[in-house]
Parts: sequence; C-alpha cells; structure tokens
Amino acid sequence: MIYLDHNATTRPCPEAIEEMQDALLRLWANPSSTHAAGQAARSALADARARVAAFLGCQGNELVFTSGATEANHMALLGGLALGRSRGRTRLVMSSVEHPAVLALGQRLRAEGHVVDLIPVLADGALDLAAAERLIGADVALVSVMGANNETGVCMPVGALAALAHAAGALMHVDATQLVGKHGLRFDACGADLWSASAHKLHGPKGVGALVVRRGLALPALLSGRQERQRRGGTENLPGILGFAAAAERAGLTQAADLQHLQALQARLERGLLGLSPAVHVYGRSHPRLPNTTCLRFGELDADQVLTRLERAGVLASSGAACSAGGTQPSHVLLAMGESPVRAKAAIRLSTGRDTPAEDIDRAIAAAAACLLPLLAEPALATS
Repeated sequence: MIYLDHNATTRPCPEAIEEMQDALLRLWANPSSTHAAGQAARSALADARARVAAFLGCQGNELVFTSGATEANHMALLGGLALGRSRGRTRLVMSSVEHPAVLALGQRLRAEGHVVDLIPVLADGALDLAAAERLIGADVALVSVMGANNETGVCMPVGALAALAHAAGALMHVDATQLVGKHGLRFDACGADLWSASAHKLHGPKGVGALVVRRGLALPALLSGRQERQRRGGTENLPGILGFAAAAERAGLTQAADLQHLQALQARLERGLLGLSPAVHVYGRSHPRLPNTTCLRFGELDADQVLTRLERAGVLASSGAACSAGGTQPSHVLLAMGESPVRAKAAIRLSTGRDTPAEDIDRAIAAAAACLLPLLAEPALATS
C-alpha cells in the first residue's frame, strides 16, 4: 500500500500510542477529582497542555482542548460572532475555499439571518487580498480563514488578513488544521486571536483538537461546564490529549528535517507526473503551498475513475476533504478558482507524510503511468 492521503489523516506515531496506553492503564481517574488518583491525572493534563502550547506557540492558559478542529472552528466562529454582537458588529467574513464544515456553519448562520461574506480566490488559489480589503469593514465581528487549503495546499496570507481585521476592529481566526506540522508558522507569529488545530493531522489520535484563544479574550463557551477554565465543559479526554502532546512534541523535534523531506518528495512527485503527459495539470504551483500537497488532474478523467484505478494499483489518495469526498460533486475549491465543473470533478489530491519514502513516490508515478496513460490516449478524455 502506498498511502498518499495524509491530509485526510495520519498514522499515530509510536510516542502517541505509548502515552495513550499508559493513560488508559494508569491515569484513568477523572482530572477533576480531588483524591490522589484524580490529581495525578490533573498533573498529567497540565503537563500535556504545556507541551501542546509550546508546539503551537501559545501559553498554556490560552489553550482549550476540544474534540477536534470542527468543534474548535465552531467555538471560534460562534464565540467570535457573539463577542462582535456585544459591540454592534454582526458580519462574518471567511474565504470561499474553507473546509466544508466551516462553509456549512456559514450557511447555517446565513439561514439564521447573519450576514456571511466570502472572500474570493484567484485562479491559482491565492486569496484575493484586494477583495478582502473591500469586505472587511467596521461592521465585521470576525474574519476566519484557513492557514492552508486542504485540497490545493495553497497557503493563505494570514498575517496580512489579521492586519486588515484588526485595523477594522474585528477579530481574526485561523483554521490551522492543515498548517500545523507542515509549515513553520505558529500562533505567536501570525497575529491571530483564535487558532484551531487537530491532533490526527500530525500523527496524533482522532477525536482531540485545540483552540488557542488569545489571552484576555473572553470567548463564550460552546459547551457550558467548569472544565478548561469554564471555556469548554465535559470531562477531558486525557488519553487523547496525552497522545496529542506526544505527537506535537515529536513533530517539534523533527519539523525542520520533515519539511525538507516533504519538499523533496513533492518536487519528485510533480516532476514525474507532469512528465507523463501534457494533459497532467497541477494546481497552485505559482503560489506558496504546503510541501506535502499536490492537487492535480489527468486531463478531464473523472476523479472517481482515477482514484479507483490508482487504488487497484496500490495507491491510496482522495479527491479532497475526506468528510465530503465521494465524487458526486465537483470540488468547491476548484470551482472557486474558476475551473469548469468537469475539470473540478477531475481533480485529485496526493498528500505525503514524513514517513513517506522516496520509493513510494517512484512507485506511485509508475502506477499512474500504467493505469492512466492508456485512458489519456483517448482524445476526448485527455483534453487539458
């Protein structure tokens, strides 16, 4: 199996598995209990919080553990809007290429009467900063944008957006789910007020994530309760949080070398695939991208057909966000970039990880040549 779907999820690292097992066997008491076993769990929770905070670039008291990035994003958007309303600000601004879960929340808010504006992107997937400047005004409560697009890997100008938001008196949220672990940018250097992350994107467990809330920002709780300094109710998922901490610590130790490895793999992969046929097109190459992400199409071959053939050849990939992949709809990201529905439905995503060997890249290129080049030889399908 050649696994090229790391943007969907990653294999938990041994360090994360070990700490989670230890927590399940030894630290199973409730961290809110006052007895010795509970206080041992509480101490482990505090240590994990410090480790994750150090990796994300924030203070421990700025970190709220959640069930994942979707909850963190909901907490940021709903809380940011609530804070805005208290100051007479009612509008939410986000990009047109956000994760489906964020766009779905935007649609729900719009149906409830909120004004939600979308910043368009350019043909290469880059955010239209001129349009953003026009949209971000004195009535905006929150600007929310992903740090890097999960399909194309195109990096967003979060620093410039944060400056625009703050100049207008608005808050800034960054969905850093794909950014964390694949880019050097951290919360303390991006100018954001809110920052979402998920453990399973950086070799931690599923079901745990975090929202960084800038110190001094009284963000309302999405789930009421006394845990997480009354910012997120519910007994803490200590095994998951410890797995998150172990994965974050491991990523921090090797991140520089990991990024170099991913950049080399990306160059090797794209050089090989583009060399197969002039019908192969890679998206976002003219703009800074995540070093592990390649979004491409093979002429106008439908993504379902491409992915099925690649899987038969042992290559696992996807057509976009795992929660919305299925081939029934064209990619909303590619449509926002101006692609036709046919081409947007042809796009697939190959995403590598730090454990991906160069040999897998060569095998994936060979598999694509064997199973897709015959189809591209048909003129009607090879339209570039």
